[in-house]
Amino acid sequence: MSIADKVIYAAFDSDEAFQQMLPKVIREYLEITAIEFSELAGIPHSTLYKLMSGNREPNMRTLRQIVKTIRTLEGEHKGEFIAVIASRPVLDNITETKRKIGDQLCTIREYSATSMEEAIIAAVRAEQDGAKGLVCAPIVSPTIEKIIQIPVSTIMPKNSLIDAIENVARKIK
Repeated sequence: MSIADKVIYAAFDSDEAFQQMLPKVIREYLEITAIEFSELAGIPHSTLYKLMSGNREPNMRTLRQIVKTIRTLEGEHKGEFIAVIASRPVLDNITETKRKIGDQLCTIREYSATSMEEAIIAAVRAEQDGAKGLVCAPIVSPTIEKIIQIPVSTIMPKNSLIDAIENVARKIK
């Protein structure tokens, strides 16, 4: 669940839940002050403080501004990354969490999946988390390409396939 979603759910849950969630999101998740947030959101400081103290309920326009600002900051906070969806043993072989590609430094974020269904769910989650691209197995990539809007690349494990065949051949002897 994204940070913005937490605020939305809290707002629909109760005034108290919203009052507790908004300051937590601003201070702990976004790591900025309420004044900085109010300036970025275009909300008067006094209005934001009233919302956080429970002296005022947010109207729809203000709630939309808050959520839009959180989503913008959340995207900047996460940075750009490439998602890799694979089984845990495959992910354990990834040694780099950042990789320079051309003149750009890309973060690699792992999403573990043990079934096609989990891989599809992980792909949707990765896109929602802000992934700029996705790498996954060939068995699931055609389906994932149909449901997400970011570029998808397919893992083609040529060397590891040959190694696995040779390993089985040795076990058969």
